[in-house]
Amino acid sequence: MAAIRPLGGLRGKPDRNNAQAPIPVPVSAYVVNCGIYRDGTRVPGRWTHAEAIKEVRKNNDGFVWIGLHEPDAEQIKGIADTFGLHELAVEDAVQAHQRPKLERYDETLFMVLKTVRFVEHSSPTTASEIVETGELMAFLGKDFIVTVRHGNHSGLASLRAELDKDTDRLKMGPAAVLHAIADRIVDSYLDVTERFEDDIEMMETTIFAPRTQVSAEQIYLMKREVLELRRAVTPLGNPLRRLAEGYTPLVPEQVRSYFRDVDDHLTTVTDRVTGFDEMLNTLIDATLAKITLQQNTDIRKITAWAAIISIPTMVVGVYGMNFDFMPELRWKFGYPLVILLIVLVCTWLYRVLRKNRWL
Repeated sequence: MAAIRPLGGLRGKPDRNNAQAPIPVPVSAYVVNCGIYRDGTRVPGRWTHAEAIKEVRKNNDGFVWIGLHEPDAEQIKGIADTFGLHELAVEDAVQAHQRPKLERYDETLFMVLKTVRFVEHSSPTTASEIVETGELMAFLGKDFIVTVRHGNHSGLASLRAELDKDTDRLKMGPAAVLHAIADRIVDSYLDVTERFEDDIEMMETTIFAPRTQVSAEQIYLMKREVLELRRAVTPLGNPLRRLAEGYTPLVPEQVRSYFRDVDDHLTTVTDRVTGFDEMLNTLIDATLAKITLQQNTDIRKITAWAAIISIPTMVVGVYGMNFDFMPELRWKFGYPLVILLIVLVCTWLYRVLRKNRWL
């Protein structure tokens, strides 16, 4: 989802008598959305991050969810100061390229998740890229959640729209939003692995089909994509288990069970990815064996044709010598007889080699 352009100073307090749908108001181009949630319902109105957290803490009720897209250090500084985000976590959120992890800074949690997207292609044997990855960071506090995403495929607009309609989940606080994000990302892992599995099955069918050629380089490309997928999936298991086991009071008991369910789904994905790697290793072995077999077949064919060609070469070579006395040298049917003999011997040798599958 592209960042919304700033609305040029349209900031202010909400009209509590107006029940219209909430309008997201960014404070700058890198702020995608900012909203206040109270009793599971989004509060209508236009908010900056400072005004939103002030409104929540004034009544000590509800929480703020603000979404950022690829901010730089200067852009995120004001938000970090407002929400009290730790400088080390902020640095990680700006620089990106982090492994999935969960860290606690004072009264704030910092979680990194990798997002993945399946790149459409006509065939795995010609694709140059299969999986595209991005990153999503989340700062979780008692009354706020700040999400920072990197990449163009990891938007949360549809998720926010779904949660806006699910008041029961939002009543559980910002931890419920973190769970919804993790659940959405892990579900995307499942979708990507299912489509990746289809590609591997197609590759397997192609490799074992007769008279087809698949280069080992293409399988190594798929292994590289599996490795990229594994780097996104495998490290996430420990953070999810810690959240499910009560690592922090910021995640209430009623939300922990939801994280257990996400962890179960992640285990399924991890098993699939491990199976992909093993299957690709098998396909590489099969491809190399097929290449070796093809080379042996080619060598046998070359050897067989060389044996056939050696017959006329030998005969012609003998008659090409400058001897005075050669068999049937002065006979007018000598030449046709020699040619016939060559053809008969070569035909016999061809049939013998063909019968033994050398040709």
